[in-house]
Amino acid sequence: MIAELRQKLDKKDISARELLEQYIARARKTDPTVGAFLHVNNEAGAAADAAQKQIDAGQAGIITGIPIGLKDNLCTVDMPTTCASRMLQGFVPPYDATVVKKLRDQRAVFVGKLNMDEFAMGATTATSYYKKTKNPFNLSCVPGGSSGGSAAAVSAGMVVAALGSDTGGSVRQPAAFCGVTGLRPTYGMVSRYGCVAFASALDQVGPIATSAQDCAYLLSAIAGKDDYDQTSQNSPSFAPKALEANVAGKRFGLIKELMDESLVEAETVEAVKRAALWFQRNGATVDEVSLPLLKYAVPSYYLISSAEASANLSRFDGVRYGYRPKNPATYDELVTHSRHEGFGWEVKRRVMLGCYALCSGYYDDYYKRATRLANVIRSDYARAFETFDALISPTSPNAAFPFDDVPSDPSQLYLADVCTVSAALAGLPAVSTPCGYTGAGLPVGLMITGDAWGDANILSYAAAFEGEFERRTPVLEELGA
Repeated sequence: MIAELRQKLDKKDISARELLEQYIARARKTDPTVGAFLHVNNEAGAAADAAQKQIDAGQAGIITGIPIGLKDNLCTVDMPTTCASRMLQGFVPPYDATVVKKLRDQRAVFVGKLNMDEFAMGATTATSYYKKTKNPFNLSCVPGGSSGGSAAAVSAGMVVAALGSDTGGSVRQPAAFCGVTGLRPTYGMVSRYGCVAFASALDQVGPIATSAQDCAYLLSAIAGKDDYDQTSQNSPSFAPKALEANVAGKRFGLIKELMDESLVEAETVEAVKRAALWFQRNGATVDEVSLPLLKYAVPSYYLISSAEASANLSRFDGVRYGYRPKNPATYDELVTHSRHEGFGWEVKRRVMLGCYALCSGYYDDYYKRATRLANVIRSDYARAFETFDALISPTSPNAAFPFDDVPSDPSQLYLADVCTVSAALAGLPAVSTPCGYTGAGLPVGLMITGDAWGDANILSYAAAFEGEFERRTPVLEELGA
């Protein structure tokens, strides 16, 4: 889509402002039903006019003038950044996140800020303090999380593409649920500066779009080393202007543990098997690969991420910024009431879990063992990539589920991350793209995981598959559009 819009803009078939107005109109008509936006950018018209000047001067880049959405944990100087939390209600940062600045410099046009699970902790976007985002394919179902607003906005056609963040699957799982494509880049490919931290050793900003090619265009705009983030690096191999979109001669490993029907729904397993057959018909080899330690990935992930969350969220104390209770009598009362009233239950639960794991006497038994296990999982992946070019699996063990079926036991919901968290622990790139639909018409996601810095490769494999796969879109009349 981005390439087609780029051509129309450059040929003056449409202006940047006219293109923006189409998407703004769609958002204003559709979003009251879907609930993807927390803030629509009232200054977007000026950004579109600035993009048009660059187009008229013949200096447009691939995303100049393209309407983009931003997850609400990315700092923006001209729009609130709330992380969907009461704690940051009305907060406008004094600086842009690096990814936001890069897109501004290339004259992308921001349609607005998108809903999410509070502080990116969740898999449903139902923990947002402000609103409930609905799945465009079925309004009674969750859109996934934590980047549910980003995925739903792209799926419903309210933005061309969006940025999300992925800690344990928060780009890939909502992309799968909403029938779009989402990429978690190699850890360090994209700067985290200005992305409000959840778990710093795992967080990564990634694109969500209607195709792997569009994800590649957006990734090329935001990737690269940043002096403000010492974990960021320059990719030695990423040059994604045109993906090869070819799987011939490639070797794919079908992850045995993630195809178990006692863990993954039968319709999901069948959809992924059909995708694997497509790879074989198009010249690739597909063999089963076993990664037995993946069964420990979920507990390892939740210990590590919760421990880091407890440290990162300690800055929210009601002193300098964030929610502040009325008339606290003491400093302890200020801090206690700020956090009690400002944070939702899921955030509190993970902070408490993280504090427990880091306590003296428990550190070695929990956090330290979890980090050691993550290193072993990383080694298992390294051995697999000695044989295979990429690994394939379901993105999620199930398709989107109804809001009424969200488990009351949080541990059950955490187990739904079983397909995505291991790549995050290993710092590897992984892309989710639709590969089928359930009998109820809900999308099923195929995840392709690559070796470190193999982002362009897995995007190429996804693009090849997408070239043959018949993708569906939500019924627009049901969304009010």
